[in-house]
Amino acid sequence: MGQYALVLDSGMTISPSQTISEIASAALGAVRTFEKYGIDYCCGGKRPVGDACLELGLDPSAVLAELEQAIRGAPTDLTDWSSVSLRDLIRHILTTHHYYLKVELPQLRLRLQKVIRVYGAHDQERLGQLPDLLRGLTRELDMHMHKEELILFPFIARLEDAVQTGLSIPLSPFGSLANPIAMMESEHESAGATLREMRAATNDYEAPFHACITYRSVLDGLRELEQDLHLHIHLENNILFPRAMALEALEPC
Repeated sequence: MGQYALVLDSGMTISPSQTISEIASAALGAVRTFEKYGIDYCCGGKRPVGDACLELGLDPSAVLAELEQAIRGAPTDLTDWSSVSLRDLIRHILTTHHYYLKVELPQLRLRLQKVIRVYGAHDQERLGQLPDLLRGLTRELDMHMHKEELILFPFIARLEDAVQTGLSIPLSPFGSLANPIAMMESEHESAGATLREMRAATNDYEAPFHACITYRSVLDGLRELEQDLHLHIHLENNILFPRAMALEALEPC
């Protein structure tokens, strides 16, 4: 099976003979790939990845290719979001950041539950607050995204269409856009405060020496969640919302 070996940008070579745990330790993306295919990267992590793929009826070449992509990560987004249409910006927020939260938060909570069962009593100071913080953040973000997807974003898209076609500004159920936007920004502040609490509780997401792969993947996942949410909030607070409010102030052409 050596023909399936892959060499990454970092110089790391992935081959079917490498252990699952060795690959999982390389990046959070590899952990997600293993979870996707039901490959045990924790207790069964000492097995060669090729053997695990064959046992599960998976094509080793396809799984290794996906692992390579996951470890290298997605390319940097160089789009100038201040110049695209608001519809395109909204579509990007929905398909990138909302989708990420809907997929990643449940998985992150499941991994945290496993870590709490094993390390909760021993690492109470580091882990004790995390379940409640993550549960509260998930609940808050779910409601937040629902309001954006159901009410605010569709109105902004209709507003843009009206301005571009010279039609009357559509009536809104919430008065000025400033009202729901102020609420969204307040909820962004609350989410940011929760992220700061999680970072402080985990000593900047630093893994203790005894942490297993799942434990480390939780801390890496929290770090990535923070980074993604910061970018997500930036796109809304600093680009989408100001541009939408500027449109609302315009008279139709």
